[in-house]
Amino acid sequence: YDALIVDTESKIEDNWLRYVAHHSASGTTIISSKALNEAINGKVDLNMLSIHDMDSLQPSAVYVIAKRLIDIASVALLSPIVLPVSLILATIIRFESKGSVLFIQERVGQKNIPFRMYKFRSMIPEDDDTPRFADMDEHRITRFGSFIRKFRLDELPQFLNVLKGDMSLIGPRPEQRGFVEQFEQEVPFYSYRHIVKPGITGWAQVSQGYAVCTESTREKVEHDFFYIKNLSLWVDILIVLKTIRTVLTGFGAR
Repeated sequence: YDALIVDTESKIEDNWLRYVAHHSASGTTIISSKALNEAINGKVDLNMLSIHDMDSLQPSAVYVIAKRLIDIASVALLSPIVLPVSLILATIIRFESKGSVLFIQERVGQKNIPFRMYKFRSMIPEDDDTPRFADMDEHRITRFGSFIRKFRLDELPQFLNVLKGDMSLIGPRPEQRGFVEQFEQEVPFYSYRHIVKPGITGWAQVSQGYAVCTESTREKVEHDFFYIKNLSLWVDILIVLKTIRTVLTGFGAR
């Protein structure tokens, strides 16, 4: 065989252990069925996750440092494009409807530390700050707000969050404190997604889109865990390419 797929999560009888060991010693690649499912689906099954898996979810310290340097360099290189575009967007938002150009909201970041996240305002302002899923506020989205949300242009002010060190260009999307407290009770290992900096875009965003309920949030966390487990330059490049496709075409934005 070129490879053997083995269910390493279940008890394997001795005769099958000897069979696998024999082929492994002969140079056959042994693939965990759990790892194969993760690679195919692009997410980690929370039902199969245990406390013993936490070691495998530890990101590389070297790449975390390199990632920070890449973030700063990327923001600097993109500034000549981002700043003029942001100025145009801010002007249109200001004239389209009353309210601040920026929407500022507290989110939970790395190590569960709160920070103020910036976005271009895409909705009619409302005094109620109760945490709500994205689809609950669709009636408040302005005409131009719908456009910038479709192409993710409302996220541009978060480049400032990246420079401040609150966020990375790529990582799990930061949530509101109210949602974090709720999901910690409903989704196993939820807080572990805060082991890395939150991002402007991320694997869950390009694979799934916005979460609109607890069940879709659970799936979002599974995508986040897959990203953390496989954190690397190549995965980040793939996310960037998928994000560029969304920005240019609106495809995949939900």
